[in-house]
Amino acid sequence: MELLQSGFRYALSLTHHRQDAEDLAQEAWLNLCRRYGAARSRAALYTAIRNLFIDRCRRNRVVGFDSLEASPADPPAAETLAAGTCDDLDQLLGSLRPGEREVIFLHHIEGHTAEEVGVLTRQPRGTVLSLLHRAFKKLRAATTASG
Repeated sequence: MELLQSGFRYALSLTHHRQDAEDLAQEAWLNLCRRYGAARSRAALYTAIRNLFIDRCRRNRVVGFDSLEASPADPPAAETLAAGTCDDLDQLLGSLRPGEREVIFLHHIEGHTAEEVGVLTRQPRGTVLSLLHRAFKKLRAATTASG
């Protein structure tokens, strides 16, 4: 059960939508159970969830190729954030791209090193560090604008 909860949290970091995260985690779990009899490791579950997420994005044509400097959404306006609430954190995280939320989750919540995150996401370590840096820069800018 703990593995499934961890998978749900990972899916939530990718989708930023509770129902989509539940669907992803359940579908990945069922796929692993059908194929191997059980979801045996966190890495296998995360890989299955990530692959399903990418497939859904491609199918829905949601994935865009943004430049590294471009932000998909402007930081939340200061008046829309109520300091200290879950809504402001949710809104701040919602302003990040899925890849940025993913590396923040894997690094800061799950406690993986940048090298391990790179292996899990199939990205070079430098890319992971760059994503982390950009994500925190966006979060800092949004919180200083609201404070």
